[in-house]
Amino acid sequence: MISSSEYGSHSWELLVTVDHHHEEVQKEFLLRVTGDLHIGGLMLKLVEQIKISQDWSDYALWWEQKKCWLLKTHWTLDKCGVQADAKLFFTTQHKMLRLRLPNMKTVRLKVSFSSMVFRAVSDICKILNIRRSEELSLLKQSEDTLKKKKKKDKNSKEPVTEDILNLCNSPVSSGLSGSPGLYSKTMTPIYDPISGTPASSTITWFSDSPLTEQNCSILAFSHLNCSPETLAEMYQPRTLADKAKLNAGWLDSSRSLMEQGILEDDQLLLRFKYYTFFDLNPKYDAVRINQIYEQARWAILLEEIDCTEEEMLIFAALQYHISKLSLSSEAQDFTCESEVDEVEAALSNLEVTLEGGNASNILEDITDIPKLADYLRLVRPRKLSLKAIKPYWFVFKDTSVSYFKNKESAQGEPIEKLNLKGCEVVPDVNVAAKKFGIKLLIPVADGMNEVYLRCDNENQYARWMAACVLASKGKTMADSSYHPEVHKILSFLKMKNWTMSPQAVSDPESIDMKPECFVSLRYTKKYKPKQLVARILEAHQNVSHMPLVEAKLRFIQAWQSLPEFGLSYYVVRFKGSKKDDVLGVSYNRLIRIDIATGDPITTWRFSNMKQWNVNWEIRQVAIEFDQNVSIAFTCLSADCKIIHEYIGGYIFLSTRSKDQNETLDEDLFHKLTGGQE
Repeated sequence: MISSSEYGSHSWELLVTVDHHHEEVQKEFLLRVTGDLHIGGLMLKLVEQIKISQDWSDYALWWEQKKCWLLKTHWTLDKCGVQADAKLFFTTQHKMLRLRLPNMKTVRLKVSFSSMVFRAVSDICKILNIRRSEELSLLKQSEDTLKKKKKKDKNSKEPVTEDILNLCNSPVSSGLSGSPGLYSKTMTPIYDPISGTPASSTITWFSDSPLTEQNCSILAFSHLNCSPETLAEMYQPRTLADKAKLNAGWLDSSRSLMEQGILEDDQLLLRFKYYTFFDLNPKYDAVRINQIYEQARWAILLEEIDCTEEEMLIFAALQYHISKLSLSSEAQDFTCESEVDEVEAALSNLEVTLEGGNASNILEDITDIPKLADYLRLVRPRKLSLKAIKPYWFVFKDTSVSYFKNKESAQGEPIEKLNLKGCEVVPDVNVAAKKFGIKLLIPVADGMNEVYLRCDNENQYARWMAACVLASKGKTMADSSYHPEVHKILSFLKMKNWTMSPQAVSDPESIDMKPECFVSLRYTKKYKPKQLVARILEAHQNVSHMPLVEAKLRFIQAWQSLPEFGLSYYVVRFKGSKKDDVLGVSYNRLIRIDIATGDPITTWRFSNMKQWNVNWEIRQVAIEFDQNVSIAFTCLSADCKIIHEYIGGYIFLSTRSKDQNETLDEDLFHKLTGGQE
């Protein structure tokens, strides 16, 4: 019997379901509570009733109807808004999750389902030994990208058993107190900078983690795992609208996995979301470098990013070289001291180019701004007629390029002066055909003005191309990143410039190579395997001397040189427009692209952006730029929160510097990306 005093007017019954594995114990409990009972008191009362002796420290209350965690244990039920009709679920905060990594390997590990995704990704990256977790996020594959797989699965008779790397004993956030030591700049390098293998003296750093030497090699080394059949089964975007589907499933970094409908043992993709790879260091980043390389490799194989045939063969040659080194024991036991200094120097140069230059030479930046002057050919596309190609005397100064009839008239007024700040710079190169072109898309009031420059040789092209790239970002040739940019362009051209060496490919049949593993399906259909082997071996001559990690960095560098690199596409409808467009989001700009032709219409730079916000009622993103330019659009292929987070995320990443320690201002990230929903 319950006394009448306990039936006070303020008390009521609350049903709580407990997630436990004791079959003989009930799972539903009816508790009599009052509105001033705090969440911590409710959990204590519940545990006392369950009468199972176990560690309940990881358990918390999940409110099913509101899809939210009740984590503030000092809040009362009244403050949380919990009433008698609430369905509460007492469950663990850390649950198993399957993650498909960029190298297509699946790992299974324990992840916090109650932390914001930003924090959960940080914990995952600590377990996997990937620095700079802010560059990655979790992606849920959209139904469209899965449909093709499902059709194939129905046709296949034998079920495919996936090889899963089980890290289920991994320490979760509470057990990672020692992990920051992995990222300390003063500690001994944990990887051999040449071969990428864990340094034997420091493998003890993994002792508290399930990332043993064997598991580390699975994550840090490239393993061939594709065939034409595998490629054919995977989703390959054909149009810009298809590419937009790839970016629709990014999870909200400011909400937890559980709040976004992710269940225990679901599969998500762990991917590099932001294409600004900061402070890549072979001594600490073997796993990170390999996963970036793998993401780049699959993007090229599945034609998520376009490249020319010449470029495809370079990528194929580098992949072939990397796979050879990864399989050979030489890569594992590479300890030749004489070559270390040379490789270290090459890698430090590569680091500079991958980071966009290091502002070391301050004097160079404050002296007179250098200029370029030379004869180039100007190509202007004309409607209904052939292109007009004429040589002019060009002068490049600051961020503008002017051209004159000839060298003698350069003292007077130019025929035209083109301001390249904010323009799109697209390479138009075919080394074999001696074609070195620069396509400039210059923003004007009603769209983009198209101009082509033709250079005579590689050196001239590298100097002018580097100047154009810097000018488009608002930088001049006095900037310390100019010379590394020239060097990067020349090294990429050098890789493209291979000659047929009879002794190298005298007998392609004797080479054990599966060319279809290294090129996209388009080329396996276009050429016979023998032809592909011969062409890949030709290109391989220029890269065959490279150590393993350098080859991966070269691959990443070549990927970064592609015109479409770093663009994430979304189908949008601009305010006042009657048709859909594609919006490309990059690390420094937004591009409006014609959905039918793929031509850029307008570019807006983040550096000119004053503010951006979202009208959550009509799901419209509004952005204001300098000079009273404002745009607004609704997103059709994804939630507008994803684009809002992309813009804020890139601005957040631009605030990073090498001087600061590697702890992130998480509050600033959420302030820039969260929005006020």
